Parts: sequence; C-alpha cells; structure tokens
Amino acid sequence: MIFSKIQKYLFKPIDNSQIVLFRMLFGFLMLTESFGAIATGWVKKTLIDPQFTFSFFGFEWLQPLPGNGMYFYFTLMGIVSIMVMLGYRYKLNILALALLWSGSYFMQKTSYNNHYYLVMLITWGMVFMNPHYYASLDARRTKIESHICPNWNRLFFATLVFLVFTYGAVAKFYPGWWSGDFIKNSFSHKTNYWLIGSLLGKEWFQQFITFSGVIFDAIIIPLLIWKRTRMLAFFGLVLFNLFNSVVFQIGIFPYTVIALTIFFFETETIRILFFPKKQYTYATDLFFQKHHNNTLTFYPLIIFFIIQLTLPLRHHLIPGDVNWREEGHRMSWRMMLRTKRGSINLEIIIPKTQEKIFVKKRDYLTKSQIKALATKPDFLYQFVQRLKKDYAEKGNEDIEIYCKMSRVKLNGNQAKPLFKSGVDLAKVEWNYFGRNDWVLD
Repeated sequence: MIFSKIQKYLFKPIDNSQIVLFRMLFGFLMLTESFGAIATGWVKKTLIDPQFTFSFFGFEWLQPLPGNGMYFYFTLMGIVSIMVMLGYRYKLNILALALLWSGSYFMQKTSYNNHYYLVMLITWGMVFMNPHYYASLDARRTKIESHICPNWNRLFFATLVFLVFTYGAVAKFYPGWWSGDFIKNSFSHKTNYWLIGSLLGKEWFQQFITFSGVIFDAIIIPLLIWKRTRMLAFFGLVLFNLFNSVVFQIGIFPYTVIALTIFFFETETIRILFFPKKQYTYATDLFFQKHHNNTLTFYPLIIFFIIQLTLPLRHHLIPGDVNWREEGHRMSWRMMLRTKRGSINLEIIIPKTQEKIFVKKRDYLTKSQIKALATKPDFLYQFVQRLKKDYAEKGNEDIEIYCKMSRVKLNGNQAKPLFKSGVDLAKVEWNYFGRNDWVLD
C-alpha cells in the first residue's frame, strides 16, 4: 500500500519546464568544464604529464589516452555537452557524456573533487529522462513534443541537493572544523586575493565562516522547500556559492548547485519565467502515458537512493578518524573539511643481493601525485603495486618495500607519522571495506 502511494507520487505527471531548462544549463556548464579543463592546463597537469594515474580501485586498467589523446577526449566531451544543451540526438549524446565523464572520473583521483562525483550522478540520472521533448532540436527534427514529465525527475535532482548539503553539514561536526583550524589554514594562503584578501585574514571572519558554514548547510534545504523563505534562501545560496567559487576555485560545482535550485521552485513559476509561450498539457498526454514505464524505473530508483543514503555513512563502520585515515572519505560529501600536507620516504630492499634502494619519487610521479602519496593510504598502496610490477619486469620479483619516514600535518597541526615504518608494504593487502592496520591513527 505504501509502495503503491510512493509509486503514484513519483510518477505523477508534472510540467517538464524544470528538466528542459536544466538540460540547457547543465549542457552549458559541462562544455565550460570540458574546454576549461584544457584551457587552464588541468588536462595536461592531471592526465598527460603523469607516467600513470592513480585510478579508482578496480579501474587500474583505465589510463589516459597516449600522447595528446586526452585533449581530444575532453574536446569530444565538450562537443557532446553542446549537443545535450541544444537537445540534438539527446539520448545518444547524454549517454556519451555519462560514459566520458565517468571515464575521466574513475581514471584519476589525484585531483579528486566532490563535484566530479555529483556530475557523474547527474549525467547518469539524465540518461533515463527525456528533457529533449521540448525546446530542443530533437523536438523540431522528429516533430515529437511533450510538455510533461514524471514527478521523479524533479525529485531526483532535489534529493541530490539535499544529500549534498545534509551530509556536508553532518561531516563538519568534528573537532578540526569547530576549532577553526581548517578555515584558518585554508585562508592563510589567500590573503593576497583582490578585494577580499584582507577579510580572509581576519580572525573574526574566519570564525564567522566556521560557524555559518555548518548552519547554512543544515538549514538551506528546509528554507528552499518553504515557500515563504525560498527567495531569501535562493539569494543566500547564490552568494554562498559565488564566495566558494572565488575562494576555493572548485570549477563548476557552485554553479551546478545554483542551477539545481530550480527544482525547489514551482514548475509553473519556471514555465512562466523561462518558457512563457509554452502551454501546459495535463495528464491526458498520451505520449507521456505510452513512454513512461513505472515498474522498470521505480525499483532501480529506490535502490539508487538507498545506496546514496548509506554510502556516505560507511566510514562509521571503520575505526579511526576518516579525515586522517581517508578510509571511506570519497563519495560521501565530505567537502572542504581539512587540508593535509606531508612527506614520505620509501626504501626498496632486494633480498637476494641485500641491496637497498632509496625510491626517487620524482622518477615516477608528478608533484601533485607526490603530495597525495604522502597523505593518502590508497595512493601509497597503489604506488607500491606499481613499484613491484616495475621491479618484476627487471627480474626482481621478490622485493621488500618499507616506509622509512612519514610525516603528515592535518589542518596545519603538529606533524605525525601516518604509516608504520617496520611493515613490508610489498606484502600488505588492501582492505576495501575496513581498516588497514599498516595505517597509523
């Protein structure tokens, strides 16, 4: 009975102006991200310069295209984004965008950002939507037009925003945030910013950002839902995200969040503001009834959001501080919580000759990768696997690898070791779902 009511609510026909507008905005943002990644040198630094990339576990086979291939990869992604924005052969192009973006996401984690994960969820969600049935080249080309969509389309995006901010607020309830260490350490390098630099260096302003950050994340969604406070919340969210864009320089993430707020407004409001000539078609739309199979969509949708609700909580099952140990950190909306800096030295011992070799990290890694290697256990594990493979190809299959020095600072606090020094890292196995004992608390 309950499932029946939920299903009825999810598939209730509504005006599709929101998803049509978002298709345009998102396509524009993605073409900006794609070409911007090339123009700013991000593609070169992250995907072309490295000898190899630190892919997500299970995706080690997914490495950048050789030579300048990743320039063509991101150019193609930009072109596909334009097609999505215009609604031209939408189904083909949104699927291509989802695959291309997912590839770039799983291909490397040195430059990990939460918005990369959010974009991946959005693109795959849009694969199963039809925002090209109005105000698109497809609608003109095929003469097929529909003015409505199922209610779950709107709820999908609104729920993603809810998860981002709610888990973002919960994650800030740890000593490193409330002490102000993260904000102080982050802002200390930005006091030369034009106009706001001197403000970022003020202690009172740092304390204001520390406390208001939690409050904002916690209350913004209820304020957007409540009609009386919606406009005030919207303008507050715009200012908040513009500030984040300037200070933290996190790509299209702030603008994507702003675009997503359209799903908290009434569909009629969006229609009148952006598509004034559009006429609303009610639930008698035969095309809608023919092309929306409730059963095939309902259960995958429920499973998807169960995963999204539980995935950010997995670190609670792993003993230790997730901000320090990193286990369970990614894909959990733990945004702008800590800064980590460190150094590490590795030594290889070849048992048959007792030769000791100091690992020259720069022979293998870029500067950004070396920074990540010192502070993230999964990077160290994957680098060790790389070293083992390298030496096996030279005829030394049985080597020992030890961490001779490890010093890490969390939020600018006193440095301490992250990895055990007496453990042969060449023999350890990675615990995908729990605690790795060679990582120190």
